[in-house]
Amino acid sequence: MVARTAEAEWRGDLRGGNGQVSLGSGAYSGPYSFRSRFESGDGTNPEELIGAAHAGCFSMALAAGLSSAGHTPERIHTVATVHVEQQGSGFAIPRIELKTEAKVPGIDEATFKEQAEAAKANCPVSKALAGTTIELEAKLV
Repeated sequence: MVARTAEAEWRGDLRGGNGQVSLGSGAYSGPYSFRSRFESGDGTNPEELIGAAHAGCFSMALAAGLSSAGHTPERIHTVATVHVEQQGSGFAIPRIELKTEAKVPGIDEATFKEQAEAAKANCPVSKALAGTTIELEAKLV
């Protein structure tokens, strides 16, 4: 099967240092820092990248499930909110909220919700994040 890569390099101490993350595909390369992770500085952070991966994976899994059930979606838009919280002497990601809206002609609400829950449970990123509570709000538009 396929394997994907990403890299990160960090220079300096935690608060004063900075780093660079790059995707193996070359689609993104950018800075990250303590400020961009825990405050509001410029650059990205690991949680934002996890959120992008999760939103993308979930949207594709939902499209696959809907299509397999005979309901080809016109549009799926998903926002993943990754919560970082201090736990003990460190930090953890205890929860991710997925909020998705989809335009799917000819589907009823119950079938849509069933497909959304299946996508949440079965997308590879959800499985990789199994130690994190993943909440879903799915809305048919």
